[in-house]
Amino acid sequence: MHTRLFALLLLFLPILLPAQVPNPAPAQETPIYITRVTAHIGDGTVIENAVVGFDQGKITFVGNERAAARQDWSAYTKIDGAGQHLYPGFIATASNLGLVDISAVRATRDYDETGSINPSVRSIIAYNTDSPVTPTVRSEGVLLAQIAPSGGRISGLSSIVQLDAWNWEDAAYATDEGLFVNWPSLFSYSWRDRSYSANEKYTKQVEELRDFMREAQAYQQLDAPEQPNLKLEAMGPVLSGERQVYVRAEEAKEILHALQLADQFGLKIVIVDGRDAWMVTDALREAEVPVILRSTQSLPARVDGDIDQPFKTPAQLQEAGVLFGFGHEGYWQQRNLAFQAGQAVGFGLGYEQAVAGLTGNLAKILGIDERVGTLQVGKDATLFLSRGDALEVRNGNVLRAFIQGREVDLDNQQKMLYRKFRDKYEQQKD
Repeated sequence: MHTRLFALLLLFLPILLPAQVPNPAPAQETPIYITRVTAHIGDGTVIENAVVGFDQGKITFVGNERAAARQDWSAYTKIDGAGQHLYPGFIATASNLGLVDISAVRATRDYDETGSINPSVRSIIAYNTDSPVTPTVRSEGVLLAQIAPSGGRISGLSSIVQLDAWNWEDAAYATDEGLFVNWPSLFSYSWRDRSYSANEKYTKQVEELRDFMREAQAYQQLDAPEQPNLKLEAMGPVLSGERQVYVRAEEAKEILHALQLADQFGLKIVIVDGRDAWMVTDALREAEVPVILRSTQSLPARVDGDIDQPFKTPAQLQEAGVLFGFGHEGYWQQRNLAFQAGQAVGFGLGYEQAVAGLTGNLAKILGIDERVGTLQVGKDATLFLSRGDALEVRNGNVLRAFIQGREVDLDNQQKMLYRKFRDKYEQQKD
């Protein structure tokens, strides 16, 4: 049976594996400045008729045309951005991008480690820079990604990568920056009955998580453990507050219980998913805990919930003073990340706040805001030009993108297929 499956996989391998991804771009050699562009800074502000310059991968100037007129641009190559929009590179979070190639083939899924407690597992070493999915995501303005494991109770360590690299070492932008935890669910789902019921093991599962924290805390106090324990050692930076904990939690009670655990052990946490975060904004604000939302374009979880609740949750968090950013499920779907923010604009969230939810806010949450996330002098020139509104599916069209000043090839498999079959029917017309 296994031999037959292997033979079938070899038979369909040319179909499953697409064309080679574009080569990574070389380092920036020539200084560049972009003129007459609408610059969305990423911190909630915008500059009309802006000029942005960058050299050796760093932003050297951001301002209006009047201020730019006093600068010497003789050594710079000019890009006329008239009628275009300039954005900091969007950031995908809590994603398995590059950790899975073919969902149906277990051997290509590297986001779910065996076992339930895996704080020492590193996602970065499994990251595949040759994934054909990455170019499709990149061509929609997503230039950085937080790749994260997702299995078990404590999934492992996430890392942030830039999406134009030869290998995972080149891609690494912030390595092992956070620990991902799947908070126990208040409800369990029966595939047989197709229904939810109360999770009777919830309290026990929370206590098991608390017991592991206590054990890890005790381990850190040992001067020289007789037998090293990699799992407990990995908890050192977490318990000291050096490493963030990303807690996947949906229900309001789950979020509150996660906040209590964080307070007990002095953890620095971020709520991921946060479906009911709008219900507990006071607790989140007081604890200074940010939220990374999942897909805004979704239905409410409760039959008695407002049909537009997922659309308006970002505006409610903004109004309550809770730092938040946008996220999206899966890996292929990251190409639609910007539209999650665009959906929220129609339901009370300001446009520039929506951009910040994809850029500056996420950079703050991830702890990389000194390097990226906003268009500011001294930060990495990780940015892109769009012909229209990048948050709008009908008008947005990414024209050029730069990662640390390197101009990225925006071609991808889907564009290649479009050209292929477009040419076919054009030839038939002739």
